Amino acid sequence: MTTTDSPTQATARTRLQVDQATIGYDRRVISQQLSVVVPDQSFTAIIGPNGCGKSTLLRTLARVLTPSQGQVLLDGRTISAYKSKEVARRLGLLPQTSLAPEGIRVADLVARGRAPYQSLIQQWRASDEEAVAGALAATHLSDLSGRLVDELSGGQRQRVWVAMLLAQDTPILLLDEPTTFLDIAHQYELMELFRTLHDEGKTIVTVLHDLNQAARYADHLIVMRDGRVVTTGVPADVITPDLVEEVFGLRALVVPDPVTGTPSVVPLDPRRAAVRPVEPDQPENPTPETKDVR
Repeated sequence: MTTTDSPTQATARTRLQVDQATIGYDRRVISQQLSVVVPDQSFTAIIGPNGCGKSTLLRTLARVLTPSQGQVLLDGRTISAYKSKEVARRLGLLPQTSLAPEGIRVADLVARGRAPYQSLIQQWRASDEEAVAGALAATHLSDLSGRLVDELSGGQRQRVWVAMLLAQDTPILLLDEPTTFLDIAHQYELMELFRTLHDEGKTIVTVLHDLNQAARYADHLIVMRDGRVVTTGVPADVITPDLVEEVFGLRALVVPDPVTGTPSVVPLDPRRAAVRPVEPDQPENPTPETKDVR
């Protein structure tokens, strides 16, 4: 299964793409001749097993990593040709882990998202204040704006980093496992926020481990394995039992989500030989009272 878009064919409808790139760390190559297209104004989720190159791809899109061969194109130009502030006004990155300066307060950290718009001539403006206040409100952190970041829980700190990214106010958001450290309620709350931003016209690119979240929120999937792209497309076409077994080594049913109708992955019980979904009104192991004794 190798359905991928051609970067040259897709240039007219994308702002961000990787073209024939070899990427990795020091002498360790993760991907060779990798080509990936991010459709403009899409909600793109990068999925795949651990160690397959998802985060490496995202870091390359963000110019954190530089390909040893090939290139990343942003708005038709190689991304290395831009000044750092120019890139930071076009795309923002939420990495897997971030360290806040000791003793910094929530509002001050979020305000650092406005750095790409500051200069010796152009200092803090009312629009910067509005962007920070809006980011705090969107992430439900307004009441915590005066707290020290060090005092917050892991989930609250994650929301602070998201708020800083929102304050940066870029048309493209790159998110590396954004629901890390969040309980299930806050995971879905954050994903709903990203969906709202997508509805407002932003391009979202996120690495996700939860296939059901990816299928529910994304309209474009990039599936990776062993440093290469296995397939791309809409969740309804991509998430199939064969793909889940091929890429993740997991035998599963794929059924419509009862709430959204999007594909939902239900792992099979490896202890059962037969593949048979249990009907809601039919007990799997009948008790003496429910057995037919005729």
